[in-house]
Amino acid sequence: MKVQRLCDDAVLPFYATAGAAAMDLAAVCPEQGLTLAPMQRVLVPTGIAVELPEQFVGLLFARSSMGFRRGLALANGVGVIDADYRGEIRVALINLSDHEQTIHSGERIAQLAVMPWCRRRFLKHRI
Repeated sequence: MKVQRLCDDAVLPFYATAGAAAMDLAAVCPEQGLTLAPMQRVLVPTGIAVELPEQFVGLLFARSSMGFRRGLALANGVGVIDADYRGEIRVALINLSDHEQTIHSGERIAQLAVMPWCRRRFLKHRI
């Protein structure tokens, strides 16, 4: 899979362990970080773009530690990166906690799983 760093601070996606099913994605933030108030949503840049192979999809999932420890979740549940998307990967986060939460550059904010998909056509049919 081809990946491009869009800025010097960008961390390439990586598998944290030998048994990991998804790659960790890290934030690229201003020096002071990105602070989310309770219930605030923000698109967090990763500073990378990918070129997925045809008939593959990138699925963005929350990191369980972000949700359990800090109350941060993906604002859209699961993010979808289509094979023809070439822009920067940005992660939509929401702060579900009662306290401000600050994201810093290099912090792991989501997981990227790359999977094959097939397009299906629906036929009008009585079931």
